[in-house]
Amino acid sequence: MSTRLKSLVHIEPNRERESDSRPIDRAMLVRLWRFTSPHRLKRNVLLVMVVLRSLQMPILGWALGTTTSLIDAQSKLPPAGRDWSVVVWASLGYLGFAAFTQLTFHFRQRLALEFGEAVVHDLRNAIFQHLLTQPMSYFQRTRLGRLISRMASDVDVLRVVVQDVLFVGIVQSGQMIGAAAIMAYYDWRLFLVVLAIAPILWQVNKVFRPKLIKANREVQESFSRVTATLAESVNGIRVTQGFARQEINGGLFRNLVQNHSRLNLDVAWLSSIFLPLLEFNSQLFTALLLLIGGYMAFHHLITLATLLVFFFLANLFFGPISALGNLYMQMLSGMAGVERIFALLDLQPQWTDDPNATDLPPLRGHVQFSKVAFAYEPGRLVLQDIDIDAKPGQTIALVGHTGSGKSSIINLLAKFHLPSAGTVSIDGHDLAMTTSTSLHRQMGLVLQNNFLFSGSIYDNIRVGRMDATDAEIVEACRRLDCLDLLESLPQGLATEVSERGAGISLGQRQLVCFARALLADPRVLVLDEATSSVDGLTEARLQAALGTLLTGRTSFVVAHRLSTIRSADQVLVLEKGRIAERGTHRALLAQAGLYAELYRQFAMSGAASEDEQRTLRQAPRPGPGSGS
Repeated sequence: MSTRLKSLVHIEPNRERESDSRPIDRAMLVRLWRFTSPHRLKRNVLLVMVVLRSLQMPILGWALGTTTSLIDAQSKLPPAGRDWSVVVWASLGYLGFAAFTQLTFHFRQRLALEFGEAVVHDLRNAIFQHLLTQPMSYFQRTRLGRLISRMASDVDVLRVVVQDVLFVGIVQSGQMIGAAAIMAYYDWRLFLVVLAIAPILWQVNKVFRPKLIKANREVQESFSRVTATLAESVNGIRVTQGFARQEINGGLFRNLVQNHSRLNLDVAWLSSIFLPLLEFNSQLFTALLLLIGGYMAFHHLITLATLLVFFFLANLFFGPISALGNLYMQMLSGMAGVERIFALLDLQPQWTDDPNATDLPPLRGHVQFSKVAFAYEPGRLVLQDIDIDAKPGQTIALVGHTGSGKSSIINLLAKFHLPSAGTVSIDGHDLAMTTSTSLHRQMGLVLQNNFLFSGSIYDNIRVGRMDATDAEIVEACRRLDCLDLLESLPQGLATEVSERGAGISLGQRQLVCFARALLADPRVLVLDEATSSVDGLTEARLQAALGTLLTGRTSFVVAHRLSTIRSADQVLVLEKGRIAERGTHRALLAQAGLYAELYRQFAMSGAASEDEQRTLRQAPRPGPGSGS
């Protein structure tokens, strides 16, 4: 593995302490137990059934001993006095109780599966709802694979803890206690042989427990890295293929998988020693029982029936030891998942709506930025001294080089972030003191990355207003003059859209987003690079449609293609997080400043009108101090 790939495999931000070697956390188990409260009826019935199951097998041992004693007693009678029916009825009674035991096992198993699924269902919903409360910044810094790992593998491991480890552990533990009690009742001397094995078991557990804890948590952490890389690679497949990075990315993934396999093998290696040692203790006891029990039976200190019962009960006593060893390792793996899930659920958003925030009334759309400054990271301002006054119905164009702060202004207007200083208000309502939901219900967004959900074109446009009818959707497309382009799809507006909009062109995806925004009828509209994915012919058709979309709404338009902002009421030219110029399109061209130079570069493509080209030729070129 190269040094570069090693660093990519092992250097991963780890905010959740996923590989420490702490023992099982009782507080987390108590917290997990609270998730069972909504299903307390199933849980309590299940507890009764597992307690019953834990007693049934030792009782079977007692029944076996009783039946064996009856057979032994009958065999010592004279042939004429022997009653075979006693043996038959005793055997039938034993068989009947064994059948009842297996019947209760069937219902316990089924109920455990239903109970586990119910708890996992609630937990997945809790995780998803919690993720929806996180601000945009959380998703910008968190890898998608980590979230997939929480919702998939971690929750599935936790399912095993809920439906198997907990209840099977009770059954196995109860079975051991019951078997020990009956063995002590039959012969306390042979039972001392059982107790002699306990120190050996304790020492084996003491040696292997911390190693298994650490190994299982490292496996969980490694799997999170694998899923994160997989999700990242799928999302970036175009870049991977476009820059011929298949071999590099494939090597990275192979090494991640190899590292994950190595960690799994470490767990398997430890388990391959731990579990056989537990099994060997069982066999050691059997050998001692044969030796000591055989000696006692040989000297008539116990009967052969008692020795037979001891062998049966010994299996009931030592069988759970191996099972509990397996359950313990499952619990370790499950606890790693529990810790990661609760770490996510405990994660507090960087900011939330103020407790005293109120809903916005119906808006007119007067947007104001007053002395606004903003930083994604403390001490690194990306916006400074931003003052904007957008009257209702005005269109504000934001222009500037990449990284100048255009999208940051949009993020503050949409309340995806809060300003570091100053205020952003609509109709005099400070957005910091209003609820995000009431703002977003009156705001429309058409973004550069036009996201479509799986479903039909109808479904994706209906996102703008969920109660809209098909006829209203068709009318929205007709008003945008794009109905023919969407109806040209194989099933028209009923065409199914694949994941992330695969199957339709970039331009058609953007048209769907435009129709979605028009259907929502927002008071404030944001177009962030809204025509970046639309070809020239389609963009020409959209200019008229944009006039319809923008009419009567306060609109903020971000665009590199300056043809989309010629009719804006205000053009704000941003440079290094500040507003360098402001004015109308024509006024800024006449100033021969930064905007004029940007537009001059645009005009070289031939997209400017003859009148605009004449204005540019007549305007003086910007001087060295103009900031261009």
